[in-house]
Amino acid sequence: MKKNRLKLVVAIAGLFMVFACKEQGQKENTDIIVQQESTADAEEELYRPNYHFTPKVGWMNDPNGMFHYNGYYHLYYQHYPDGNKWGPMHWGHAISTDMVEWKEQPIALYPDDLGYIFSGSAVVDLKNTSGFGTGGQVPIIAMFTYHNMEIEKANGIDVESQAIAYSLDEGLTWTKYSGNPVIKNPGIRDFRDPKLSWNEEHKKWVMVLAAQDKVMFYGSKDLKNWELLSDFGKELNREIGTHGGVWECPDLFPVPVEGTDETKWVLYVSVNPGGPNGGSATQYFIGDFDGTKFTMDKDFETVLNKGQNFWIDFGKDNYAGVTFSNVTSKNGGKFYMGWMSNWEYANEVPTETWRSAMTVAREIKLIKDADSYRLAFKPVDEIDAYKGAKYKKENIAVNGELVLINSEKINFSRAAMNFNISDIKKDSFTFKLSNKQGDELLFGYNGIDDTFYIDRNKSGKTGFSDTFSNKKSVAKRISGSKMLSGTILLDKTSIELFFDEGSTVMTEIFFPNAPFETFSIETVNQDFVLDLLEVNQLNIN
Repeated sequence: MKKNRLKLVVAIAGLFMVFACKEQGQKENTDIIVQQESTADAEEELYRPNYHFTPKVGWMNDPNGMFHYNGYYHLYYQHYPDGNKWGPMHWGHAISTDMVEWKEQPIALYPDDLGYIFSGSAVVDLKNTSGFGTGGQVPIIAMFTYHNMEIEKANGIDVESQAIAYSLDEGLTWTKYSGNPVIKNPGIRDFRDPKLSWNEEHKKWVMVLAAQDKVMFYGSKDLKNWELLSDFGKELNREIGTHGGVWECPDLFPVPVEGTDETKWVLYVSVNPGGPNGGSATQYFIGDFDGTKFTMDKDFETVLNKGQNFWIDFGKDNYAGVTFSNVTSKNGGKFYMGWMSNWEYANEVPTETWRSAMTVAREIKLIKDADSYRLAFKPVDEIDAYKGAKYKKENIAVNGELVLINSEKINFSRAAMNFNISDIKKDSFTFKLSNKQGDELLFGYNGIDDTFYIDRNKSGKTGFSDTFSNKKSVAKRISGSKMLSGTILLDKTSIELFFDEGSTVMTEIFFPNAPFETFSIETVNQDFVLDLLEVNQLNIN
């Protein structure tokens, strides 16, 4: 099986190279082929992530169908294996025992006469409510959107419908239900991305899906027959949340409130465009769900009505993320992964063999502050097992620019950092990753306007898009504490920032011309103390 799969990968890569040559009208030019091979090798060395999942070949976007069962986490994803730009959508597949190291599997779902296989979800049908399980087997049920290109080309409205498939071997192979679609299009052009969950209190399956610029809730006893329950996003003439673009990839789940016996419901909705720093991003709402209708919490609604939107990530590169089913953290939280790109430039980033990666898996927590409820995130604990060589320094006095550590001690292409500042006051600071080629990735805190930021204007290759680096990404600090903390995850082409115990998160990608060699900090016209810096090498390849 492994040998056959390797042959397939090599064959696809070879075909891709031929097509690339054909487009340039130079199919027979040996020099061009050699040059392409050299470019591909350099790309692999520079940009293939060390520990963020990316497919061996082809295009990837939204995570789909994530679940946990019998010791394995399953990640499915939007995938076009025959090209590096968005194309006919399949469900790719990868598995992991810890949500950190992923092993790619054969493609799970292929397009057919009913359409492309758009985003959706998967659940473990422990009680065999679907009836697909036989001989004591536990079926896994995937629900996805069919996108019919023939209807789209004819300018039809009923382009998208919902369908299911089942697996009797724990998600490795799938059979599409003969009665598809299980939910026909109700006359809505954008009608997609079903997210399933079992509602124990009401003994039924609940599904939420995106419908243009609102979400719709459905209920079912058997995953085959569905009834519309309610919708959310528009009330009379009022729009709730951000409506800068189409709503996509919703999720609905309960989370305990940290330090209390209370539980609230979280509703995720991705929107494209309309993000806080441009392009695509994911907003959320906090409230209650009675098995039929989602109602926003009053305090949350009050803050929302004052014009403050709630985003899971203020960087430009975390979109369409959803949670794993059939698993919670030890504290009852959920686990989440997102697509690490942005629709403004996802098709144009400077990789050729593959395109896009996923974020690290994150644990979701719900906290309550003086005004309302808010989500907080942290990398899953499992990543700690990969921490190796450690650099630690305390009470670092900074005035001007100071080199903190260089690549002789830590490989910045796979590293985790933590820092603490005991009394931030109105201080400002900038962290900088740099190399001898002059590439710089800047990020830090502006004490004057109380914001975090990322600046990738000089981070390397940026010219592939007018919007990739045209301005800093900025996030208003949420925490009012005088102590500021941060966790930084670095890979070859990505940074994930978790400020103030994850109450503000920023994720962005970048493409340096060479690996970063120096990590420094800079302040302007002020004495500043970095109380703690801890850097760990991540032993992940």
